[in-house]
Amino acid sequence: MWQQTTITLKPRARGFHLVTDELLAALPQVRSCRIGLLHLWLQHTSASLTVNENADPAVRRDFERFFNRLVPEGQPGFEHNDEGDDDLPAHFKASLLGCQLTVPVNAGRLAVGTWQGIYLGEHRDHGGARRVLATLSGELG
Repeated sequence: MWQQTTITLKPRARGFHLVTDELLAALPQVRSCRIGLLHLWLQHTSASLTVNENADPAVRRDFERFFNRLVPEGQPGFEHNDEGDDDLPAHFKASLLGCQLTVPVNAGRLAVGTWQGIYLGEHRDHGGARRVLATLSGELG
């Protein structure tokens, strides 16, 4: 089985957000997959996808603090600021974290660890809705 779906994630404030449930709600076919892979490709250059802690929201807030310290806004010496001070730092953060994930599927569920969830890193103050191209491949069960 091969299926491909474009998912539009709702707009979010700047920061790191758990989107596992929102992605799965748009992909009911995962429940029919006995074994497979779900590839997620974020179609944006100023946001990111990553997997990390899904229970304590302090982790997501600390992620935002860390990346803001790592890539501060308003630094002199960079050219690209067409859309404001958060423009180039958002691109740097997106490149550091990446725009894609591949998650195994087992028995109709994502085979993530107990404390793992999929994060959307929204690196812009006003990023808007984000599109994810989801490609599911596997065996029906």
